[in-house]
Amino acid sequence: MAQPDVPDQLRSADAVQPRAVLLLVTLVAVAMSVFQLYAAGVQPLGLFYQRSIHLSFVMVLAFLIFPVTGQRRARGPIGWAVDLAFLSAAFMSGFYIVWFLDDIIDRAGFWTQTDIWMGIIATITVLEASRRAVGLGMTIIGVIAIVYALAGPRGALPWLGEWMPGIMSHRGANLDRLVGQLYLGQEGIFGLPLGVAATYVFMFVLFGAFLEVTGAGRFFIDMAFAATGRRPGGPAKASVIASAGMGSISGSAIANVVTTGAFTIPLMKRLGYKPKQAGGIEAAASTGGQITPPLMGAGAFLISEYTNIPYIEIVGVSIFPAILYLGTVYLFVHIVAMKAGMKGMPRSELPLVRTVMGAGWHFLLPLIVLVVLLINNYSPMRVGFYAIGSVIAVTVLRAAVVMAVIEPRNGNPLTLERIGIAIMGGLRGLVRALEIGARNAAAVSIACAVAGIIVGVVGLTGLGLKFSSMMVALSGGNIVLALILVLLASLVLGMGLPVTASYIVLIVLVGPALQNEFGIPLLIAHLVVFWYSQDSNVTPPIALAGFAAAAVAGSKPMETSFQAWKFAKGLYLIPAFMVFNPEIILGGDPAVVLWTGFLAIISLIGFAAAIEGYLFTWMNPVSRLLVIPAVIGTFYPEFLFELIGAGLLVGVIALNWLTAPRAQGAANSSRS
Repeated sequence: MAQPDVPDQLRSADAVQPRAVLLLVTLVAVAMSVFQLYAAGVQPLGLFYQRSIHLSFVMVLAFLIFPVTGQRRARGPIGWAVDLAFLSAAFMSGFYIVWFLDDIIDRAGFWTQTDIWMGIIATITVLEASRRAVGLGMTIIGVIAIVYALAGPRGALPWLGEWMPGIMSHRGANLDRLVGQLYLGQEGIFGLPLGVAATYVFMFVLFGAFLEVTGAGRFFIDMAFAATGRRPGGPAKASVIASAGMGSISGSAIANVVTTGAFTIPLMKRLGYKPKQAGGIEAAASTGGQITPPLMGAGAFLISEYTNIPYIEIVGVSIFPAILYLGTVYLFVHIVAMKAGMKGMPRSELPLVRTVMGAGWHFLLPLIVLVVLLINNYSPMRVGFYAIGSVIAVTVLRAAVVMAVIEPRNGNPLTLERIGIAIMGGLRGLVRALEIGARNAAAVSIACAVAGIIVGVVGLTGLGLKFSSMMVALSGGNIVLALILVLLASLVLGMGLPVTASYIVLIVLVGPALQNEFGIPLLIAHLVVFWYSQDSNVTPPIALAGFAAAAVAGSKPMETSFQAWKFAKGLYLIPAFMVFNPEIILGGDPAVVLWTGFLAIISLIGFAAAIEGYLFTWMNPVSRLLVIPAVIGTFYPEFLFELIGAGLLVGVIALNWLTAPRAQGAANSSRS
């Protein structure tokens, strides 16, 4: 049974932990996963019950896994005293809401001093958990949001309001009002972001953990190599396909990099890719996993909750854009391989499709169950529960068939001892999956809790409308400039926030302006912000997936990040194409939709070829320059401009194709 790696930061934290603490982490993580399964499939809980218990679990996990003394030193007496205080606060933060929920609802704004103090303790505890599990950047942003809420003539920090620029000023909130918003209401810590994390996201992260533990990760990688390994640049192409498969269930670009990259990056380097190219390809491909249905790094669930559009609809409209992005990365990989004259891997080193399918076809059944249930409008939370059940069922059934039928035929009879060993191995795998699922979800949930603080402050102070007004003023009403500003804002936020939190904060700030001032449809506005929120994975100077890939590839982080940024250009072009050609998302007349899809494909092919200067053969400078106005023409929402742009692109591509045989012949003759 394949055993996935625990993320690096968790593994380094575990290294200094006493055995008793590691056992306690396992117990808490398993208890949390069992609670989530109970709430998803047996007895659904009320909003505050579910979210408060979930938050207590993830904060307790964070304080157990990440000591106050850091990941390289033992806690010591003082460290244990601090961490025990925070562990108690984490438990009390959720327990207080659960135990006194009816009384809190009855008070409805007339809070007691105990309410206020518990709110202060809970907020500090969430911020400290964020500092340890997510990073200092997000904690600082949360603190700034709280200070901003208190600044103003009626706030707890009136003097600070005097330093606020006019458009940023507000009347301010006192401590009672702020705590009521952040801890005792539905728009703060226990708001929509944590609600999505505590229900849908957790179940699908747990589903991914079960697939990983049972060997699905290796199955996807082997299938990708079997399909593309013999083609030029085979391992790099396998990286794109495997990362899409893994990302569709893991929802984490960094997890994709360290999982699939451990196999694909060394093979890419052996084939002839430079280390920085191999790392960049893996980072760009792994980022594609964040936008690939069904999970989309929690994005599909959040978009659905914010827009009230059914989850299955979000998944449906996201399939083609995800294919466009992954296809663009695949094309870049192909062009680099052809330019360098690379060949594929030998057949003897590649797995056979029938062998891979024979060993792992059962991993496709849970995915089929998932899709069928979603199409039939089951709740995503319930779908996750049944999908996990199907993983367990098919794994147990396959193991039983192998032990009872296949192995006895090969001279290995079924015995009670072997049955006992198999049962114990299965139970260990079950516990490991439950633990990994909870560990992997902890950071996301804590990030969503801090994002809830920011969202609560935005609602309390009216910052969203102010920020939207600023964006309209800075862009001068120009939609292209507005999109560039959104892209820059997402990059800045991505330096301190995880992708999911960056999307939440940004959509609250700029979403109203994109929809109301620039006329971008609601769903497209959310998709644009969500896609742009991914750029912190691949855009220097803070490219998290790029840095992780550099560590695996043994290359320089910045060089690797620039390569990832180049290969991930579809991340910037495709959202803009959605804005100017909304039919690609919203649908319409079939002929228009097909024409729009053709424009998207031809534009991305031309763009990738122009950047690399190669398609079927080397491109001349004039052809590369012609691609720029041609792509702009395909983006412009007028049929004449689209037709001219498409004609130019087809002409450039056709010319390159026609000259390829002659160029190849000249190259062959020069070599001979």
